[in-house]
Amino acid sequence: MSLRVFVIAGEPSGDRLGGALMAGLRSLTDVEFDGVGGAAMQAEGLVSRFDMKELSVMGLVEVLPKYRHLMRRVDQMSQAVIAAKPDVLITIDSPDFCLRVAKRVKAASNVRVVHYVAPSVWAWRPKRAEKMVGVVDQVLCLLPFEPSLMESHGIRADFVGHPVVSEPQASAADVAAFRDRYRIGGAPLVLALPGSRAAEVSRLSDVFGAALVDVVRAAPATRVVVAAAAPVADAVLAATAHWPGDPVVLDPRGMDLRDALATKRAAFAAADVALAASGTVSLELAAAGTPMVIAYDMNWITRAIMKRRLLIDTVTLVNLVSETRTVSEFLGKDCQPGPIADALRALMDNRTGQAAALDVTMDRLGRGGEAPGLRAARAVFNALA
Repeated sequence: MSLRVFVIAGEPSGDRLGGALMAGLRSLTDVEFDGVGGAAMQAEGLVSRFDMKELSVMGLVEVLPKYRHLMRRVDQMSQAVIAAKPDVLITIDSPDFCLRVAKRVKAASNVRVVHYVAPSVWAWRPKRAEKMVGVVDQVLCLLPFEPSLMESHGIRADFVGHPVVSEPQASAADVAAFRDRYRIGGAPLVLALPGSRAAEVSRLSDVFGAALVDVVRAAPATRVVVAAAAPVADAVLAATAHWPGDPVVLDPRGMDLRDALATKRAAFAAADVALAASGTVSLELAAAGTPMVIAYDMNWITRAIMKRRLLIDTVTLVNLVSETRTVSEFLGKDCQPGPIADALRALMDNRTGQAAALDVTMDRLGRGGEAPGLRAARAVFNALA
């Protein structure tokens, strides 16, 4: 059986999912790919129709300046899928963009539509599930509690696990080499992760820097490492120039992909604690066993709208999957340097307090089972067959 697959991803996290899914499909059958993706998907043979970064926009207000361009891309991608007549359209995360494409494709064709990553209807905007009925044929879920929510609307849903559980982890030797390479030695190490989007870095970098001033003041030997995503590396370098802790900025643009990923893994494992923007990075930290504090803020209009619609009392995935509230989070108006610094110092004094929750999270996401990318590919393939 030979497949023609049109696949669309709009975020770095979606690109990683797409790359693993594509590799899984290639292991099962002959397959041709078309669509939009980043480095990971291109490494699996995709020639992206345009730069995926155009779609990496988050926030209700933040989308407005780019709305017309995004809608043109929706139209372009819809027409491309309809013309290509693939066996399946796989849209990955980015629901506001991807589901618009899927709706237009479904209205004009009988192309099967699979959406990878269930929209967080458990968190806010629950009616998104209803809008997927008749548009999406199958949903691939990363979190164990999601399939029942989608199936309640009559949509086939498969729990495929989260790819973080199958990603390699740094060894003790890797950690030692990382600390030696950046002259950190045995000093306390705080890993800062201010986000992968320009708006996130702009909004969070001053707060993170001010919080770290208090941390370093209390423990002067503390070093800071900042992992920068390639699209925002220049902004991160500029924003952290005056941070305390003699910060080391890991800029992936000067490395090949393999070395960049290995360096990032070593940094995650080497850190005593992490201060991170909210998102899937909390699961990467959990996989590395690194305790964390989560902080996030957004445009005040977006914040006000989301506060009224939010259905849960925590947005941190470790807390949700483990069914604990072990990871401290500082969101919106609570994203302030003082309380963040207090939480970081407390965590540095008790690094084992989150260990059980991190462990449970990895088990529930599929650790020890078949690789999620292959599980996702098998779910797609079996449904088609």
